[in-house]
Amino acid sequence: MAVFQLDPILSADTHTIGDIGLCRLLLMDDSRFPWLICVPRRPDISEIHQLTPLDQTVLTFEVTQISEMLQDLTKCTKINVGALGNIVRQLHIHVIARNEGDAAWPGPVWGAGERLSYAPEEVEAFNARFTELLTNASI
Repeated sequence: MAVFQLDPILSADTHTIGDIGLCRLLLMDDSRFPWLICVPRRPDISEIHQLTPLDQTVLTFEVTQISEMLQDLTKCTKINVGALGNIVRQLHIHVIARNEGDAAWPGPVWGAGERLSYAPEEVEAFNARFTELLTNASI
């Protein structure tokens, strides 16, 4: 039986916030954008339709809850949600807080300038704030 393993590219480009019901929640290492990634902890899945109907429902719920929490935390004006998978095949959903005038506005964040990594204390502070929201949520 296959075991869930995080894709090496995702592992290298992110900081782990933790596991929620279905997904592993990651923070993209680009401080220009508050950018979370939800990865369903199911092995060998690259498309949403490959999940069971129950997992599809749970994924939708978790992405919706994470989107709402990220918007509450950042006070952003727009949340972008997307699943591309052209480079990293493992199913993962991007949840990105956007504001008019950010480094990529109004275009997509992919390929927009140079990534600005978080300082370790910034990752720790973000994780603490987001973990508190998760603790108070029904996920």
